Amino acid sequence: MQASRRHFLHAAGAAAATLVVPQVGRAAAPVQLRFSSTMTPDENSAHYIYYQRLQENLKKSVGDQIRVDFFPNGQLGKEADVVQQVRLGSIDMMITGSSIWATALPEFALLDLGFLFDNWAHVGKSVDHGVADIYDKLLQARTGCSVVGWGSHFSARSVYTKPAIKDIAQLKNVKLRVLPTQAFIETFKLMGAIPTPIAFNEVYTAVQTGVVEGFEHDAASVLSNKLNEVVQNSWQTNHLFSPCITVIGKRGLSKIPDAIKPQFCEAAHEASLYQRQAAATKGADAIASLKKAGMTFYPMADAERANIRKLMREKLWVPFTRSNPVTAPVLAAIDAARA
Repeated sequence: MQASRRHFLHAAGAAAATLVVPQVGRAAAPVQLRFSSTMTPDENSAHYIYYQRLQENLKKSVGDQIRVDFFPNGQLGKEADVVQQVRLGSIDMMITGSSIWATALPEFALLDLGFLFDNWAHVGKSVDHGVADIYDKLLQARTGCSVVGWGSHFSARSVYTKPAIKDIAQLKNVKLRVLPTQAFIETFKLMGAIPTPIAFNEVYTAVQTGVVEGFEHDAASVLSNKLNEVVQNSWQTNHLFSPCITVIGKRGLSKIPDAIKPQFCEAAHEASLYQRQAAATKGADAIASLKKAGMTFYPMADAERANIRKLMREKLWVPFTRSNPVTAPVLAAIDAARA
């Protein structure tokens, strides 16, 4: 295991395992950490579930010595801006999809390439058996920031459209809103669609007015943002299982006394493990609710998935690792976890 992983997640070892509450200093003020999220502060938010568990863990392990103040709904700014603020130290921590950290560490973009993961269990196994170690070490070396948690979102991203789409042939030339990143654009170009980057808060109107015929997203977000009012069909491509990561900046970590850093890191890590389990249930609940509301779901055939994955490996995954050699071990770890 890489030294960085040992230090920030598992080096806590026996000291953290017992979760004994240390003696609180007589007049010591608690360490205050500002924690940013773009999601809502409720049970429908993968970010908030993580935060709640983190708070519970810290209360058990360090009492009142660390206070984490949660800022939801993008109160502290756009994610790309918050990334920079975490690096600079004006914001201590953030929780987000791994993709946004590609602005600071381009190698993170590998995790956004289509069909890289089979399911959330595959993501978790990959992360815990090499992927986290590699990215943690790279991020610390390049930015001074540390990933202290690798969790999950509520469901994989799939295709949602007005017309019923049941296979890749029917996706050809369909105008589809995608996340405005090159990985998403290239993925759907290869699938024959016309990928159209649009801001998320404009998706409802764009579909309603016919600017696009649909979009790709996760079921929980479709439900919470009432996007099922403008689309009634979903082709379950499950093309992206994006890890949810918690990052703390160098300055934020330095605020925590060395004596309780192991407990903090263990609390953050365990909150991710808890959140992964909770996310699985929440994702299934969201799909069930969409079905009840009248949405029709079409599964992707196994043979078609295998063909698309082969195409993605040839055209996206391998070329990416050639351009970014340090990610070759990441792809190898993901492939090994697939077995």
